[in-house]
Formats: sequence, structure tokens, C-alpha cells
Amino acid sequence: MRPAPTILHLDMDAFYASAEQAAKPSLRGKAVVVGGLGPRGVVATASYEARRLGVHSAMPTAQARRLAPNAAYLVPRFSLYRTVSEQVMGLLGRLSPLVEPLSLDEAFVDLEAGGTADDAASARATGEGLRAAIHAVTGLSGSVGLAGSKMLAKIASEQAKPDGLVLIEPGTERDLLAPLSVRVLPGVGPATGDHLRRAGMTTVHDLAEAGEAELVRLVGKAHGHGLHRMALGLDDRPVVAERDAKSVSVEDTFDVDLHDRVRVRAEVERLAVRCVERLRAADRSGRTVVLKVRRYDFSTLTRSETLRGPTDDPTVVREAAGRLLESVDTTGGVRLLGVGVTGLADFTQEDLFAQAADARELARRAVEEREPAGEDGGRESAPEPEPEEPPEPLAARRWPAGHDVHHEAHGHGWVQGSGVGRVTVRFEQPWSAPGRVLTFRVDDPRLLPADPLPLVREPPDYSSWPASLPKSRSAPDPAAGGLSSP
Repeated sequence: MRPAPTILHLDMDAFYASAEQAAKPSLRGKAVVVGGLGPRGVVATASYEARRLGVHSAMPTAQARRLAPNAAYLVPRFSLYRTVSEQVMGLLGRLSPLVEPLSLDEAFVDLEAGGTADDAASARATGEGLRAAIHAVTGLSGSVGLAGSKMLAKIASEQAKPDGLVLIEPGTERDLLAPLSVRVLPGVGPATGDHLRRAGMTTVHDLAEAGEAELVRLVGKAHGHGLHRMALGLDDRPVVAERDAKSVSVEDTFDVDLHDRVRVRAEVERLAVRCVERLRAADRSGRTVVLKVRRYDFSTLTRSETLRGPTDDPTVVREAAGRLLESVDTTGGVRLLGVGVTGLADFTQEDLFAQAADARELARRAVEEREPAGEDGGRESAPEPEPEEPPEPLAARRWPAGHDVHHEAHGHGWVQGSGVGRVTVRFEQPWSAPGRVLTFRVDDPRLLPADPLPLVREPPDYSSWPASLPKSRSAPDPAAGGLSSP
């Protein structure tokens, strides 16, 4: 524990949903749900308006629609969220060299290491300055917790939500923690919480009073010892600048089980390309390709192949994933597919083209050795082209709800919905008034997918920050491109 609250925890408020509201003036102040929209989709983030209706993250989208039928349901736009996250992490990096990102919208910062705070007053000023800077640069709000430990800083930011700041003064930790649920402590999930509840412990005070020996008896030596220390407010974990990811992966759950083997392979190849995009975005490479297949009966199979060296070549990863698929029986249907890369490194092998060539040669030999396919269901010959999809799935895939488009006559807009050969678009920009809605054919040549626009037209220059911390968090002038109420 530190004698001053110099560990900061930032948590952006309803990040995905807030970014969508900031980008779409017509959705501000309304219920917004971001996530998978199919029958098996789940909620990634819900705006605070949707949360008041009972919608929360990880809830099935179908259930969310029953609770909030009039909400806007949008497919995630990770390119936008990553851009905003980079802006926020850039501001945090100016506060300290020790920034520990936990996700796109959450991070710890060691203010002491950056010399930007050494007592409660300077920590509070830095936290308020950070919130003002984030709002000015991105148009979004974030909640800040300040304390002498990571655990308490995270608890403080949760109490600060939405759009606030809570500072826990050293010496007040135990009084603050005592009435809180045991679930606020790191490592206490639903199962452990239920186990403790059956033992009569529901608050942090109960854990502190029970003593270390009783907690060790209940949950084991390692967990019990750590749990007792945290119940006393003790947490010495440092802020770690480099959180080394062990893998990068992507996966999709399908609305209808896939039975066509050619379609399954095409989806695996598509996922492999997406996986490499994420790998490159993280400036990493990987040595082992992993395929995940969840079948119709919910059984899950994984297969892996280790390459000669680290790679971020989409051809290498795609063809390795395809070879792994050959060893998996997909009879009966596939409900989920995933492709990942592990054994990450910060470099790629110099002769990657040789890996790709080797992979193609293996595939060529495999095709030559196969028997011709016949009516009796013999082995396949070379892979056939993926069959054309019916218009409805194609429309839904090409025009995801919430994604950006540009029309040569009407300008920038976003998709409100599509189906039956039509796509409905609302034309507006983050800094405009709510726009009008028009409907087009899905194949209208004047309507094209577009990249997301920045949330703030002209963000202020913070290159000298935090030398001159903002004194107050006033909203930017909308006329200058800012948002008055994200």
C-alpha cells in the first residue's frame, strides 16, 4: 500500500455504446445496444439508457430485445473503438511511463512513476485533468478511481460511474471496504461468492473478521491468504507497463449450423485473415496456429500446428488453418469456428515466403493424391468455389446495422437496417444535427461502405499536456466540432 493515492484506474463509460451515441446524433439520450444481432448473439455493451431497462453485457441479444424492444441494436465497429482507445492510451502515456492496459477502454496508471502526482491534491488534479482531456479529444467520458493500490483504484472507479472521480484517502480503506459485497474483490467470481455466502460471508467485513485460517480452510491456501489480505485493504501489486498477451484469436458463432463443408472452409479462411489483422494491429507475430470447432452437439474440438518460425503472413495462417480443418469431422453441423495464433513474438521470420511456398506445396500434393470425387461420396477434389449466398444473408453481411456508408449524393451516413433487397440509411455526422433517413437497393452503385469519422471534428492539441492540466472539464463548443453531451 502506498501512503498517497497515486495509482489511477480509468474505465471509459459504456465504451462501445457511448462511442456509437457520440458518432450518431440521433441516438444520443436513447437506449443503444452493441453486440451480435443474430439468434445466438450476445450483448457486448449497453448504454446507460438501456441498462435502466435491464439490459447488460453478456446477456443474449434476444432477451435484450424483449426488455428493450425500441432500443437501437448495432453491430460493433472495432476500427472506431481501437482508434478512440489509441487516443485515450496516448493521453495516459503522457501521465506516466507505467500504463497497464486491461482492455480497449480500461487501464491502470502509476502517477508517482510519471511525477504527475505525489499526494491526494495533485492526484485529484491530475485525474480531473485527464477526464477533461479525454472529453476534449474524443468527446467521450471516463470514470477515474485514485487510491494507494490497484484493487482500491478499480473499486473507486466503479463507484465513480458514470462520468465521475472517486479518491480513496490512505487510512480509510477498511472502512470503505467493510460494507461492500465480497464480489468486489479480485478473484471472487460467482462460484466463490456463492461458496462464501453459504459459509455466512457476504461482505468484505465478514471476510476480515473470519480470519486467514478460516478462509484458507474454505477456499484453499493460496486463494485464502490473498483473499484475507485484500479484505484488509492490502494490495502490493505493481502497475506493469507491458501486459504480454499469450495469444490472438477470433471466432464466430453462426445463427444456423453450417453443414456445407466448402462453406465451413471458407469461414475458417475468413477468420484466419481477421486473426492476422489483429495480430498485425498489435505489432506481433506467432508461431502456432490453432483451430477451434464447436459442433452441433456443443462438443468443442481444437487442433494446432506449429510453424518453423513466427509469422504474420495471412497466407501462411490461412493455409495452416485449412490443413487443421481437414482433421476435424464436421458431420452433423458446426455452430462455432475460431482461429487463433499463439507463441507470440515481436518479430517475423525473414524467409516467410518460404513458409507460404511450403504450405502451398503441401496443399498441391494433397490435392494430387486425392481420388476424384464421385456420386458415391468419395473424397473431394480441389476445393470448389463457395456457392452464392441468397440475397438476404448477403444484404445483412454487406450492410451491418450501425456501420458507416457513403452515398455520392447524400454524403456520410450509417446503416439502420437491411433486408428484402433494401438498406435503410440515416445520413448524419458526429458534429451534425440528427439526419434524415433514406432507403436504397442493396446493390445501389452510389452507396458504398465507408470508414468511421472521428468523433470530434478538430481535437485540441495536447502535445504539451500534462504540463498545463485543464482546470475544469467544460464541454467543447459544438460549433468548433466538439460534443456538448456525448
